[in-house]
Amino acid sequence: MPSPAPSELSVAADRARYADLMAQVATRQDRAAFSELFAFFAPRVKSYVLRLGCADAMAEEISQDVMVTVWRKASLFDRRQASVSTWIFRIARNRRIDLYRRAAKPELSEDEPLIQPSAPAAPDEALDASERDARVRAALLELPAEQSDLLRLAYYEGLSQSEIAEKTGMPLGTVKSRIRLAFEKLRKQLDEDI
Repeated sequence: MPSPAPSELSVAADRARYADLMAQVATRQDRAAFSELFAFFAPRVKSYVLRLGCADAMAEEISQDVMVTVWRKASLFDRRQASVSTWIFRIARNRRIDLYRRAAKPELSEDEPLIQPSAPAAPDEALDASERDARVRAALLELPAEQSDLLRLAYYEGLSQSEIAEKTGMPLGTVKSRIRLAFEKLRKQLDEDI
């Protein structure tokens, strides 16, 4: 079995050193350990983010944010899961994605009609709606229980006709015919009230 090359030993030693520094930051908030991590990784993170297409100011902001995250979340680093560099560069990648997503969302104007509350109903419209609702409730009370129960399942609970059939144990055809009969009775009742 060949012995590892000197460069492989150096890489392994560096990985272990950075993992030890992360452990010191995580357990003791060791500023010297963090300073060493910062000095090594901050410029590399900035360079990485610049290569991903960020402007210089944004790359600087991302690298600072990433290193603050390293300080705050060092306890989440697990050397068995990834190397320090992999963990830090993944944070940088995610920050960059977050910033681009935020930038891609359009700013909404306060005057945007879609976000304005709807105008209150005119008093006569509100009265008409209230009277119509009362007529529908009264007409529902006139229906046989098996029909009103099916309407309640369909329109208040939002179940499909096949879900109603499954829930009640009725054949699907029975559910459909009872709902159709209920609508015909409601229509007749409501037409008579007008």
